[in-house]
Amino acid sequence: MGNWVINNGLSSFILVVWMAINIFLFVWFYLFYDLGDQFFYTRHLLGSALAWARAPAAVLNFNCLLILLPVCRNLLSLIRGSLMCCGRTMRKQLDKNLSFHKLVAYTIALMTAVHVIAHLLNVEWYNNSRQGVYDELSTALSNLEDTETTTYLNPIRITDIQIPSYLVFTTIAGLTGVIITLALILIITSSMEVIRRSYFEVFWYTHHLFIVFFAGLVFHGAGRIVRSQQTTDPPHNYTFCKDRIEDWGRIPECPVPQFAGGFPQTWMWVIGPMVLYLCERLLRFIRYMQRVTYRKIVMRPSKVLELQLVKSGFKMEVGQYVFLNCPAISQLEWHPFTMTSAPEEDFFSVHIRSAGDWTEKLINIVQQLCWGIPFLMGVDGPFGTASEDVFAYEVSMLVGAGIGVTPFASILKSIWYKFKDSNPKLRTRKIYFYWLCRETHAFEWFADLLQVLEREMEERGMGNFLTYKLYLTGWDQSTADHVKVRFDEDTDAVTGLKQKTNYGRPIWDKEFEEVRKENPTSVVGTFLCGPLALAKVLEKKCAKYSDVDPRRTKFYFNKENF
Repeated sequence: MGNWVINNGLSSFILVVWMAINIFLFVWFYLFYDLGDQFFYTRHLLGSALAWARAPAAVLNFNCLLILLPVCRNLLSLIRGSLMCCGRTMRKQLDKNLSFHKLVAYTIALMTAVHVIAHLLNVEWYNNSRQGVYDELSTALSNLEDTETTTYLNPIRITDIQIPSYLVFTTIAGLTGVIITLALILIITSSMEVIRRSYFEVFWYTHHLFIVFFAGLVFHGAGRIVRSQQTTDPPHNYTFCKDRIEDWGRIPECPVPQFAGGFPQTWMWVIGPMVLYLCERLLRFIRYMQRVTYRKIVMRPSKVLELQLVKSGFKMEVGQYVFLNCPAISQLEWHPFTMTSAPEEDFFSVHIRSAGDWTEKLINIVQQLCWGIPFLMGVDGPFGTASEDVFAYEVSMLVGAGIGVTPFASILKSIWYKFKDSNPKLRTRKIYFYWLCRETHAFEWFADLLQVLEREMEERGMGNFLTYKLYLTGWDQSTADHVKVRFDEDTDAVTGLKQKTNYGRPIWDKEFEEVRKENPTSVVGTFLCGPLALAKVLEKKCAKYSDVDPRRTKFYFNKENF
């Protein structure tokens, strides 16, 4: 339990606070509408469905306030920079922005379902009351008209059309409700993992329906469908007057009850985040308009494209990422790529693996560029990630899977520059690097950097600073035969490095035990850029091998999220 608290305590506390606020809002507004005297007559028409419609609406307001904040990347980068003086646990929460964004989205979907179902029942009961299906009081309340001396309670004002959907499609609340719900359904369904990975363009375009969603949300409450009893002089006492309908307006004790819709509040919840997000998109547009020049373009093995770019005023930190846009492919699509260059270099680079329609088209365009055909590229960023904190740890474990090695290329390059310049601010004294790949060609573009680091560390007598292990998780017979022939050579048959390639997957218990034994009193940062399944394994190992004793080894898990 102590180990779990080390890695997840603050995250769990934040979730508990968020959940407590949701529960409080739901219960508070449920009781407000279920017990409030001003809603007695409204409850007589609608029953408990009134409270079941309004309580989820309050929770929706709160979560719609939150939903945009985790995707304001410039805001998160600003907060990350301002928290550098704070503990690493606090900064680590920013790396879970997308997980929180999804959690809030699921809550919005659930509350929307409850809200819609309750209001569909309300519309049905409003219509039945207007048709005189229920008791005398319901009919009297529904027959109240908008005049100089009376106000209506039932929003259905006609009796010749007995279709409840008429109200849905002829009122502001009804129309905006339908639009909001349809937009939300499309956003949620297109965000499923299988669609996002296989049809990213579908996910990207439908996600921008959030503009329609928020526009409808702002105007949704303007219809003021839910109405409450207003204070009159003399007052209308419903406990006395509800059984004396024929005396309404005839005796002083029972004036005709007056009703009014509540003031729209949703816009007050969401206007702040909407302005913040608008500023975010404006800043992205300004960055998009800045000119980007090409320093070098290289086609690496395994269909990996390396772009070395130069942009005026561009400053980065290790492990950060940028969003790239190629107008020749799409004016709207932006894709995230981790930078593989070091902050000490006068350019920034990305390595792009062919893994979908957009990357395939980009590679084809680059090949045309070789024939003198120019193309433009928009760059937005850089944005902060968990890897920025790698130098805040005495010991770091870097785990990359496939192209997930890119943030660690930036880190290792920066280390090389720091050693070259004898940087006294380098706090890190040991790095363990693990790279898992399915095919031998994937190692080729990165092996050159490791060879340089290998040689640099030996020349400075710091051969123990970097321990790296490469794992080949897939191979064929020709690879096996090649390794057999060159097995006794000093360098590896696959990479040409002195460190031999391992075949299969790491035994993580053995690796963590070894790190803990070699660093008995250190704080170890474990960084992953790879699949979710591997993240779950490493997170459990960090909890398992962390010692509750603050004087002994502790592992902190960090994962890249885009």
